[in-house]
Amino acid sequence: MTKQPDITKQPFVDDRLDTSVDYQEGLTQQQVADRLRAGQSNKVGKNQSKTYAAIIRENTLTFFNLIFLVLALLLTFVQSYKNLSFVPVVLINILIGVFQEVRAKKVLDNLNVLDTTTVSAVREGQEVQLEVDELVINDVVLFRAGTQIMADAVVLNGEIQVNEALLTGESDEITKRVGDKLLSGSFVVSGRCYGELEKVGEASYISKLTSQAKKIKNSEQSEMVISINRFIKWVGIIIVPVGLILFYQSYILNNVSLEQSITTMVAALIGMIPEGLYLLTTISLAMGAARLAKQKVLLHNMKSIETLARVDVLCVDKTGTITENKMTVAHFVPLAGQSKSESDLSQLVSDFAQTMAADNDTMVAIKEKFNQASDRQATSYTTFSSVEKFSSVTFDDDTFVLGAPEVLLKDQYDEYKQAITQYSEQGLRVLIFGQHNGVIKNRQLTSAVTPLALIVIANPVRENAKETFQYFAKQDVAIKVISGDNPLTVSYTAKQAGISGAENYVDARTLNSLESMDDALKKFTVFGRVTPEQKEQFVDILKDNGKTVAMTGDGVNDILAMKKADCSIAMASGNDATAKAAQVVLLESDFSKMPQVVLEGRQIVNNIERSASLFLVKNIFSLLMSVFAILLSATYPLNPLQITLISLFTIGLPSFLLTLEKNNEKIKGHFMTNVFSKAAPGGITDMVVVGILVICGTLFKLSTADVSTAATLLLIVVGFFVLYKISTPMNAFRQKVFFICLAGMIIVGFTFSKFFSLTRIDSVSLLLLVILFVVSKSIFQSLSQLIERFALYSQQFDRAKLSQPRYFVQTVANFFRKDSNK
Repeated sequence: MTKQPDITKQPFVDDRLDTSVDYQEGLTQQQVADRLRAGQSNKVGKNQSKTYAAIIRENTLTFFNLIFLVLALLLTFVQSYKNLSFVPVVLINILIGVFQEVRAKKVLDNLNVLDTTTVSAVREGQEVQLEVDELVINDVVLFRAGTQIMADAVVLNGEIQVNEALLTGESDEITKRVGDKLLSGSFVVSGRCYGELEKVGEASYISKLTSQAKKIKNSEQSEMVISINRFIKWVGIIIVPVGLILFYQSYILNNVSLEQSITTMVAALIGMIPEGLYLLTTISLAMGAARLAKQKVLLHNMKSIETLARVDVLCVDKTGTITENKMTVAHFVPLAGQSKSESDLSQLVSDFAQTMAADNDTMVAIKEKFNQASDRQATSYTTFSSVEKFSSVTFDDDTFVLGAPEVLLKDQYDEYKQAITQYSEQGLRVLIFGQHNGVIKNRQLTSAVTPLALIVIANPVRENAKETFQYFAKQDVAIKVISGDNPLTVSYTAKQAGISGAENYVDARTLNSLESMDDALKKFTVFGRVTPEQKEQFVDILKDNGKTVAMTGDGVNDILAMKKADCSIAMASGNDATAKAAQVVLLESDFSKMPQVVLEGRQIVNNIERSASLFLVKNIFSLLMSVFAILLSATYPLNPLQITLISLFTIGLPSFLLTLEKNNEKIKGHFMTNVFSKAAPGGITDMVVVGILVICGTLFKLSTADVSTAATLLLIVVGFFVLYKISTPMNAFRQKVFFICLAGMIIVGFTFSKFFSLTRIDSVSLLLLVILFVVSKSIFQSLSQLIERFALYSQQFDRAKLSQPRYFVQTVANFFRKDSNK
């Protein structure tokens, strides 16, 4: 059997460990089978995807469906069967919800197969590729740069640098040597080692943290979903006591018949239940995720689709985002003043590259170019780190280094600046290969470096990068290019990609305080020589300045900043740790898909916001009308059939059709504030005119049927006022929706007038209805203008103080005082 290479070039000896597992042999198949039978695998919990049973359960066993069931049983009890018209609507909603979620599940399940993480493990002396949940306790795993440690382990052979910031919050890189413990959830920054898994599955450190984190889910939900859930929660609290009071008042106090008391109570409660709003939201998000999945864009959570739609700053790395993933060595330039020939230098670089693992694109390119290694063996080496920005290899008494010129040359940099700059100005990456006249201690240089040659790396700009960044510029999304490369190189590359302001660049090594970083982020577009810690700080500063920040990345040095960003996007061609940490994964590593992700989010949020306004008109009216009926000891004027008719053509059908419209407008303001500002004029207008109708009905002794029919017609008219208002500015699609709904209402209303309890009304009722039609238009327009002015005025509010009653009352009073003076 093929033995595994010794990573450290030294035989494995460690007195601290007591293990029977040989890192070169690993477990046998029999040992693996024994551990699987004992339940000692790394499988954690269940698949994140919902089961079919869970989808059916979540769409049927809801609080509001329970309310609907009780209301249906009450109507059946009093034999008011025709008022059960809301039941088919509820059943159709459930079926649509199940169907759409099942369809989305199939698409996402197929896509998740492409996102499966595999690792290199040693079994029976062979290196094999396994999925993470196929590992068992005592498995020997090869950890290399970019790997996220998937289970608690101990180092058997080799040396790596890990970052435990996702677990501890400390961003320092920690060196792990033979015998040291590796915590699951940390990720490998550089180096290679073999480790034995000690705690797997739910016993691992990361699993315990994850189980605690699952208790707090709101942070993983979008503002829109949180707002809707909060609204539905309050409706659920209010609806039961209001229903009981309405029934008690009608049946006990007003001596109305049992059938009519139950029927009017059911109508009031149905009007208060936003039965289609939550369904519309969840289905729209699920289908949006499914549409993106077909384009090979995977969402790890739904929050990201709304956040990306709101983003106004996009932080991108140069390599892998602006440029292609492929690098090549464009030039090899021996430097003057050193005695070695070009062939000797090429041999040295080949020996250097042979020692290093091909764990980043730069080293892959160097290995391809310099592949004539000798038999020379390294005695030690340090892998590349994004913090130190160099790597080293020691052969007997000679130590060679490869890395950033500014770091390795230090005071000598000016001597070689012209030679370096001529390549940097062309967007080429320049590395120095040199000899270190000392010993590398703790990954630090202890003496000067003698420069031997320049290695110039070419990394071409993506073909469609310019179109992508032009799109973001048109959408007022600021681009910040944050890279570890030379700022001049990054600036040239950004110019080629058409990024606005690319000529404004700065070397991040000159930014030594948060204040200087804050100023730089306001002035500059391109940032070079940035450390991982600075990337985090940049994101924090942008967020503190009120920006919604998205961060792209493909390397472990991007993970911490991605975690801090409002939304994180990873390239699948990068490493596993980055892809798992991100909210959005571009499975084809195609950055040109980003505009489509943003457009999808904007369409979903804008259209749901508009449709939610239609739902809330009915909810606001029903709640206010119920309170009005309770205070005046009146009977609720509508029955469930009439509520169903109104909802069908002024809410249900238009809200469904409007969600299909392409909507690329940038999202502004807070979701629920926007929804209420659009819905309140209609809901209040409904309550005022129907309230007047009820009072006049009592004064003029109008029949219950006349009042009920007139109230239905008033609500239909105001409903179309609202639909027209939220559809402005009108376009061809919205006009079609408006007139389809209007025609449907007229046809169904006239054809099935008897079924919906719509009767001919007497002359007094007709005159009153005409007057209220005119009044309703004036009230609706006045309220709309007032609320629009208040929405503008509310931008001056100190939101931190809004929860203080005194501040809120004073602020509202000041608005009305100023408004009345105009």
